[in-house]
Amino acid sequence: MTRIIAGFAGSLSLAVPRSGTRPTSDRVREAIFSALESRDAMHGATVLDLYAGSGALGLEAASRGAAEVVLVEKAKPAADVCRRNADAVTRAARGHRPRIRVAMRAVGTYLESAIGPFDLVFIDPPYELGEGALAHDLELLAPLLAADAVVVVERSSRSPEPQWPAGIARERRRDYGETTLWWAAATRPDPRSAAQPARPSQPE
Repeated sequence: MTRIIAGFAGSLSLAVPRSGTRPTSDRVREAIFSALESRDAMHGATVLDLYAGSGALGLEAASRGAAEVVLVEKAKPAADVCRRNADAVTRAARGHRPRIRVAMRAVGTYLESAIGPFDLVFIDPPYELGEGALAHDLELLAPLLAADAVVVVERSSRSPEPQWPAGIARERRRDYGETTLWWAAATRPDPRSAAQPARPSQPE
């Protein structure tokens, strides 16, 4: 069972797609969000959760103070689960509610027309996703990042380091059994970030 760990929706149970996804373990999620809390990376943030699955990563950020979250998932069964989970998290909010949206699209298609800037991005693709496809996703993502954006990529410990494009630089690697987290950060400001509000939306 997957649950929100902390924040206004703490302990809320989340549905998980029956197949086709690999939920991030509680241990890894706790490590991710402990690190993000220590750098105050979530309060008021605009968050993008790519290959969202159940949406657990993006929804955890929403529970902990993110202002806007977009869950990108192309598989209809998983996208439907994301919507149900997003509704449950929204109902649990007290006072200001984060804006949570689900985009049922392939990641590349979404990024090609997305509007940033994004402050925090989770990328948790299927382990079988090729390195070239991941590199393409990162290249599309780079110009959409806010100046101080954080990017967290979850991969198999047997996978090579992602190919970081111009605009995204590796910070560190952390291993948790079969899972590796690659932490990276934006290395240049998005020229649109000063002219546009933090609005990651486009028609679904």
